[in-house]
Amino acid sequence: MNKIVLLLLIAAITLGFSDRLRSSEMVAVPKHGVTKVADVKWASPGGFDLTMDIYTPQTGRKKYPVIIMYHGGGWLINNKSIMDEASAWLAANGEYVVCNVNYRLLGDQDNSVTMDEIVGDAFGALLWVKENIKKYGGDKRQITVTGDSAGGHLATMVATQGDRVSADAAFKAPDFGFRPSYIPEKGFSRKDLQVQAALISYGAFDMLSSAQNGFESSGNIFWQLSGAEARGIFGKEYNPKDHPDRYKAVSPIYNIRKASKGAYPRMLFTVGSDDKVTTPVSIKAYTDKLKEAGQVDHKYWMYGGRPHAFLDSGSNEFLGIEFKRDAIPALEYMLKWLDGVFYP
Repeated sequence: MNKIVLLLLIAAITLGFSDRLRSSEMVAVPKHGVTKVADVKWASPGGFDLTMDIYTPQTGRKKYPVIIMYHGGGWLINNKSIMDEASAWLAANGEYVVCNVNYRLLGDQDNSVTMDEIVGDAFGALLWVKENIKKYGGDKRQITVTGDSAGGHLATMVATQGDRVSADAAFKAPDFGFRPSYIPEKGFSRKDLQVQAALISYGAFDMLSSAQNGFESSGNIFWQLSGAEARGIFGKEYNPKDHPDRYKAVSPIYNIRKASKGAYPRMLFTVGSDDKVTTPVSIKAYTDKLKEAGQVDHKYWMYGGRPHAFLDSGSNEFLGIEFKRDAIPALEYMLKWLDGVFYP
């Protein structure tokens, strides 16, 4: 990633963050009512509480398909509040229960969290939802995962890497398995790790290249904004030159399964045409590799004239994004696609 672009992006995110937290959660006129249960604790790995907000439409259905949302922020900054408006809009304009999830960031727990643990949080949230969402009106058999940027990376991992997850998994060669941060008392099966759809917005798919290009260095201002010292995403003892397999293990682009060994869920990939962070070229490179592997049940949509982070809550004059103007048209496109999956 170009360092100047990164600096400008982070400055923009930082300048707009307080405004986003104060902004209304419900932009534009909703089609129906929504109930919100805030800060539901779903796990506490190492005593670090993780929460989610759950939005349920009020249209009279006995149960609704579920959207699990992972926020962006470079795995180092932000929390679920940056997706408040997108979550509320989807629940108020579509018939979906929306779970807006917090996961651990790299700088949490005294700057000790590793990337594989963050992936474990993403899978843990899925297992918690499968076990508990019925009480919020959700249907555990109809799950979509979604996220933007770093959250897009996590949603892609959940949608495509469930066969590497187990209760006793260890992140080490040769398998590099993932252990969920929430495990139901009764345990879980491969079926519990399956989702039916994925909405991936300007996701990051190659952590090896990111690390090789300076993500782990102090030149990546995300570390400063998080208040944490720059380090390797697997700890100070690992680096991409000597341990590339570790970085590839958390990179969707290196772990694409051939369709003959099992099809992926239906997926929609979105990206802004002016995105300089996760570029249209990088998104297309991943979808092309999916096609090469026979994974063809997906769609690519480029959002004309939009930069990175167009789904963020509130407005950000520096970056040139505003939720009502930029996010809602994209969410309308995503909702139409989702309805084709769950309400054909």
